[in-house]
Amino acid sequence: MALKTSLNHSPNFDPKKRTKKQIKFIIMHYTGMKSESSAIKRLTNIQSQVSCHYLIKRNGEIISLVPDLYTAWHAGKSKWKSYNSLNKNSIGIEITNPGHNLGYKKYSKSQLLSVIKLCRYLKKKYNLYSKNILGHSDIAPERKKDPGEKFPWKYLSKKNICFWHKIKKNILLKNRNLETKDDEKKLFLSNLSEIGYSVKPQKNSKINRIKFLKIIVTVFQMRYRQELINGVIDQECLIISKNLIINDS
Repeated sequence: MALKTSLNHSPNFDPKKRTKKQIKFIIMHYTGMKSESSAIKRLTNIQSQVSCHYLIKRNGEIISLVPDLYTAWHAGKSKWKSYNSLNKNSIGIEITNPGHNLGYKKYSKSQLLSVIKLCRYLKKKYNLYSKNILGHSDIAPERKKDPGEKFPWKYLSKKNICFWHKIKKNILLKNRNLETKDDEKKLFLSNLSEIGYSVKPQKNSKINRIKFLKIIVTVFQMRYRQELINGVIDQECLIISKNLIINDS
């Protein structure tokens, strides 16, 4: 399957080539900048020390910035399951969007069509699992919110791009805002750890345990419960976490 892309060049990548087998993840980002031109300029500026493999513009154009077999600098300090600093094991996709600080907006239909096309291509080429298509906030919850709650994970799961739970809407609504006990909160965090999230602050973090827990719950909700994001562990969050583990087994 051929992939049509435009070419640009970022100098920000590791010079040593990696193998196809080292690529395990796709990490989704938003650019978080006012304009597409400023985002491209930053991603191709050697002074910025950041890059990605692909950028998807508002009109759906896919720009290739770093070849797949070179490590781009997009994930930063990050963790998922036993993987640390996921740059070396991932392909980074930036989608142009101002982000939460500059007027966060819905992703365009053209962008989503390109996300589907690009992810299908990469999944097939590198034999990647749907459960390993992640958001930047999943792997770096203390630092990042992207791609955010307007990124349609559920819709993309229906296109066999990413992972999702299999709980019916009426069951979800029935359990929404129902309080959890302390042992159920611990079970939820244990489930998150099994899914892949880091449930403890990073070493030398300035964020205390209580604040971090609210952050990690919020990140989970931004992906799996976008209708209500409040950082509170309720019964709905608990049953979603259980179902994700069941469907992954």
